[in-house]
Amino acid sequence: MTRGTRAAKRSGMNVVELSEFYANPLGKATQSIIASKLAPMLPLHEATVLGLGFAVPYLAAGQHTLAFMTARRGVIHWPDEGPVQSALIDDLDLPLPDNSVDMALVVHGLEFTESPIDMLQEVWRVLAPQGKLILVVANRRGLWSASEASPFGYGQPFSRSQLQILLKEAQFSISQIVPALFMPPRARFMGLRLAAGIEKFGAVSLRRFSGALIVEATKQVYAYSVSRRVRQAQPRFRPLLLPTHRRT
Repeated sequence: MTRGTRAAKRSGMNVVELSEFYANPLGKATQSIIASKLAPMLPLHEATVLGLGFAVPYLAAGQHTLAFMTARRGVIHWPDEGPVQSALIDDLDLPLPDNSVDMALVVHGLEFTESPIDMLQEVWRVLAPQGKLILVVANRRGLWSASEASPFGYGQPFSRSQLQILLKEAQFSISQIVPALFMPPRARFMGLRLAAGIEKFGAVSLRRFSGALIVEATKQVYAYSVSRRVRQAQPRFRPLLLPTHRRT
C-alpha cells in the first residue's frame, strides 16, 4: 500500500464498514468494554440523548433518543424495529434548537470532523445548561490509533492534553477521562476471552497507552461568541431520514 493510498484509507470508515466491525469478534469485545465504562455515565431516567458520529452500538432506542450520522460516513436505519430515529446531518450545523438535548454521546465523530472545535461548539449550543457531553475518541498514544483493524485507527486521534484544550475552548468542564481498550487490536488475539482482566490490569499499569479515551464533560454557560450568534441566525436544514442499509 502506497503512502497516498494509506492516507486516503485512514480518512475514515463508512457506516457499512462500521456496522461490519461491530458485528465481528473484535468489534463485539470493543463494544462490551466501552459500554461497561459508559454505563455509570449514562442517564438513569428519561432524558433527551443525542448520539453523534456512530454511537448506535452504545445507544438504547427510546422516545427521546436520536442518532445523528454525518454525510461523510452515511447513515443506517436505526433502530431495527419501530420508527426511524437516525438521520443524516452536517456535524457543524446540527438541525436542533438551542438547549434542546440533555446528553450528547459522540463516538467515532470527533476524529472525522473537518473542524473539531466547531463541532464541539455546535454540540455545546444544542445541549441544555449543565448538559453532559461524553466523547469516545482514539488515544494518540495507544496501539489502536496505529492499526486499521478498528475505527480507532482512522481519522485524527487525540491526546489527553489536546482534548483538555479543545474542551476548554468550547466551554466544557471535564469531569473525568477514563481510559479503555488495553488489549491489542487484533481479531484473532487470544486475549479477547480475557478482555475484562486485561482491562483491569491496563487501567492500573498502562493508563496512558489505552486504545481509547472516554471523556465526560459538562456544558458551562458563558456569553455567546459573535461567531456562534452568527451561525444561530442562519437558516438550519432539517435532518434527512434514510431507511437504507438496514442491519441484519
